[in-house]
Amino acid sequence: MVRLDTRRESPVASRQASLLARRAWGSVEHPEQPTRRLERRRAPRFSCALDLEVEWGSAVLPGRLRDISASGMFIETEDPLWIGAGFSARLKLEQPLQVNCFVKRIEPGRGMGVVVSVPEGSFRERYQGFVDSLSRAGS
Repeated sequence: MVRLDTRRESPVASRQASLLARRAWGSVEHPEQPTRRLERRRAPRFSCALDLEVEWGSAVLPGRLRDISASGMFIETEDPLWIGAGFSARLKLEQPLQVNCFVKRIEPGRGMGVVVSVPEGSFRERYQGFVDSLSRAGS
């Protein structure tokens, strides 16, 4: 006797079956569908065009903010630093704001994604207030 399973497959089971099939048969790429990357960010990011200065040792390099979140930002610069490099960035707001940064990833010739560390107190409140203002503007 053959039993037919008429239950609907859960989305998780369906995804697992799809992954198993890809491993067994290889992945088929569809040129009209862009490949999606796994989103690893902990905080939402917001587009932002703002000039800034990268202070690295005695050097001061120009840069431009492309996007920002509570925990990081992407800085457009022709000469990004290397992964792991630490520096200060001065955001050119009405009242300039300085934050400590560490390079997390680079896009050669385009810029660098950085993790932001803001000291406790008024600097952190101002940074978070700036990010929150972008959040409200985008809503």
